[in-house]
Amino acid sequence: MSNIENKTEKKSILSAIGGDKLILILANIAVFVLFTCLNKNFMTWQNMMNLLVAASLVGMVAVGHTYLIIAGQNDLSPGSLAAFAGTFAALLLAKGVPFALAIIITLAAGVVVGLFNSWMVNKIKLEAFIATLVTQSVVRGFAYIICDGKPIAISDQTFIALGKLRIFGIHIAVWMMIISFVVFGFILAKTKFGRSVYAIGGSTEAARLAGLNPQRIITICFILIGVLTSLGGIVFAARMNSGQPAANVNLEFDAITAVILGGVSFAGGVGSMFGTVLGVILIQAFNTGLIMVNVPTFWQYVARGALLLFALTSDYIRKERREKELLAASMRNIK
Repeated sequence: MSNIENKTEKKSILSAIGGDKLILILANIAVFVLFTCLNKNFMTWQNMMNLLVAASLVGMVAVGHTYLIIAGQNDLSPGSLAAFAGTFAALLLAKGVPFALAIIITLAAGVVVGLFNSWMVNKIKLEAFIATLVTQSVVRGFAYIICDGKPIAISDQTFIALGKLRIFGIHIAVWMMIISFVVFGFILAKTKFGRSVYAIGGSTEAARLAGLNPQRIITICFILIGVLTSLGGIVFAARMNSGQPAANVNLEFDAITAVILGGVSFAGGVGSMFGTVLGVILIQAFNTGLIMVNVPTFWQYVARGALLLFALTSDYIRKERREKELLAASMRNIK
């Protein structure tokens, strides 16, 4: 009986974690072990803190992408928006705008970008990929225009203090990422709005017939990623003590890779915030490890591209498996 009970317990643990999540946990362990073997400083406390700080912006953007991709949408503009937000906040402070007001105005700009993206998707009926590619170019252009192409140094002491702030020895950016994961993970998993996001990702037409408003939900998701990205961009600028219009190039691709690695289906309707957390840790550990073992920059691009390809291939395999399981279940029901 004990063997049967042990097997049952193992199955319950596997089902609770999920097979895909277990593989992702093992992948994280493998990456940490590999880079620790290659560089003994990889697993030090200081490097782990640096890794989390570096992951904070990607993590906050990944939270927004989790909602969007589950809803069947996408956003290629976060890198440009994060750079614009940091530059815009720095410019406002340089013009004498009070700290709190500068933050509010910058976050409002993130809301405007989210509304613009959702307008193109909902009203003009552009594919999200194309619509946000437009925004990516336009917002990056504005980031350069408002500062005349030059970084803006920050002298506001409150803003500089924000970039250095630590609570219990952990940087404020990390706490913001953790809070975002917890709060929006709860909303996604436990609330009516979260279920609505899954519903429109599964089938927009079915969700509409069920009484949901897909356009409103998509708009909220685009606003969410706009605000989170702007907030992350502000904190990034505070860490760097300057607004940099050229910063955060390809930020969105790291976030998308993390989300897809975490099990969110590119087709929409499937995924969880816990998977995104694991994906963010994996991709940042991978990126940090490549730097610490002195992999040339050009090869780092190749490695990141390969990781994105692996994520998309994994997503395709998971999609095929889900379709086979649904087909098998429907055949059993017919019998």
